[in-house]
Amino acid sequence: MQEVKLQWHSAFTSALRIELEENMDNLLIEEEHLLGKKPMQIDVLIVKKDVGIRIRKNIGRIFRKHNIIEYKSPEDYLSINDFYNVFGYACRYQADTDKVMEIDPEEITITFVAHSYPGKMLEHLKKVWHMHIVKKEGGIYYLTGAAFPIQLVVTKELSDTNNFWLKSIRNDYKEKEEFMELLDRYEMKKESVYYQAVMDIILRANRKVIEEERKVMCDALRELYEEWVADELEMKRKAAVAEGLQQGIKQGIEQGIEQGAELSLLELIAKKLKKHKSPEQIAEDLEEDVSVIERICNVMKDFAPEYDTISIYKHMQKM
Repeated sequence: MQEVKLQWHSAFTSALRIELEENMDNLLIEEEHLLGKKPMQIDVLIVKKDVGIRIRKNIGRIFRKHNIIEYKSPEDYLSINDFYNVFGYACRYQADTDKVMEIDPEEITITFVAHSYPGKMLEHLKKVWHMHIVKKEGGIYYLTGAAFPIQLVVTKELSDTNNFWLKSIRNDYKEKEEFMELLDRYEMKKESVYYQAVMDIILRANRKVIEEERKVMCDALRELYEEWVADELEMKRKAAVAEGLQQGIKQGIEQGIEQGAELSLLELIAKKLKKHKSPEQIAEDLEEDVSVIERICNVMKDFAPEYDTISIYKHMQKM
């Protein structure tokens, strides 16, 4: 089976909610915020409902009214182009309004989140923009000298004490003990869909090391892993069934109405018949065998001009 693409951004947003849970009543978090008619896509937009309420969590202290967040997964990195791209998002976000200055540019912040320290990008900003990089604490840097307040969060440098779950979204686990601590913390929060999303991506991203260690895992961690594998297999089974069903439907159509015809195909044929297309033209449009299409059309002509496809389908099932 094909590998399922890891949904890093979804897990990251869940970790954000965990990190900022103290202030969630005051925050509106919107994933993949679209800009303009031909959309540009912000990874995460956080809008403070009440700008007077101060966020005490370390990653949110820089926040103002409108906060644009760019996230790079452990499989990616922050480049110089990424900086200009996201800076452009901020400018477009400010201007993408009905009224002039509807969004005060002084109320916009940018946060870059990456697994590793983006040395080349920061060197460029210091050299070209004359920006200053100020380390506020482990993993959190403020970039001063631009039009908007900018924050850089390097997740692997964050402390376990302050940002455990955000730091935990990685693909380089090596020791069983690290998973044990994850499990201990997860057990207390496992009913939350946000914690489930974070734990799911960790398991998916570190599947190899988990499989290698599963013989020496404690029962609780092994149970969690087995539940996750069972869920993953069930999703793949459903996908395989759906794919097989589609293939089976197509095969049934190719073999003729004796094995039944799918309702969606009947609807396509009906639309084309209403446009007075011949069976030959329909067969060419749908890339189907003309003899099969002719046989279906012969049945459908008795239901003209409405072409009630549900009645047609039931009739053909009885044949």
